[in-house]
Amino acid sequence: MGIGAIVLAAGGSSRLGAPKQLVAFRGETLVRRAVKAALESVCDRVVVVVGSHAQQMRQEMGGLPVLVVENENWQSGISSSIRAGLEQISSPDGVVITLCDQPFMTAAVLNELIITHRETGRAIVASTYGTTRGVPAFFAPELFNELASLTKDEGARRIIASHPEKVATVEFPQGAIDIDTKQDYEHLVNPVHPAIP
Repeated sequence: MGIGAIVLAAGGSSRLGAPKQLVAFRGETLVRRAVKAALESVCDRVVVVVGSHAQQMRQEMGGLPVLVVENENWQSGISSSIRAGLEQISSPDGVVITLCDQPFMTAAVLNELIITHRETGRAIVASTYGTTRGVPAFFAPELFNELASLTKDEGARRIIASHPEKVATVEFPQGAIDIDTKQDYEHLVNPVHPAIP
C-alpha cells in the first residue's frame, strides 16, 4: 500500500492566544494525538507540517517515526502547508489530509476513509459532520495538482466542493468538534454534555 498522511499543524492559533497544537487533552497534546492516530492507521508514511512554534512542534514529535516539514510561509495560509506536505508525499495510491485540532480523530476514522475509497473507487472521500464535507479526507493522486494549486487560506474543502461527482463520504460527527478558541477548549475538557466519549 502506498497511502500517505499529512497532518497540518502549522497555524498560529491567533484566536486561541496560544498554540492549539500544544494544548493537552487526555494526557497528550493535540498534535501528538493527531500524529499518533495517523501512525496507527494503515497509512505507510506520515508527514507533519509545522510552522508557527516549529521548534516546540519538533520536540513534541520526539520519538515518533514521522517526517517533520517546516513551512516557512505558514502565515500565507493553509494552502502553503498542504503544498509543503504534498512535496514530501510520493504515495502512488493517495493521501489523507488531516488537522491537529480535531481531538476525536482516530486511526479508525482514517482507515474508514481509505476503505471507502477502495470500495467505491471515488477519488475523494470526505468526512461529514453537520452540513460540512471536509477533513480528514482522502485524495487520489489525480487530485494532487489541484491540491498543490490552492492559494492563501483555501483548504482541501474547496477541492471537495469542486468535484461532487468524485466524492464519497464517511460520517464523522465528532469532526465538528475542533479547537479554535478558549471557549472551545473549555467545552472540550469540561463538556456540558458528559456523553461525549
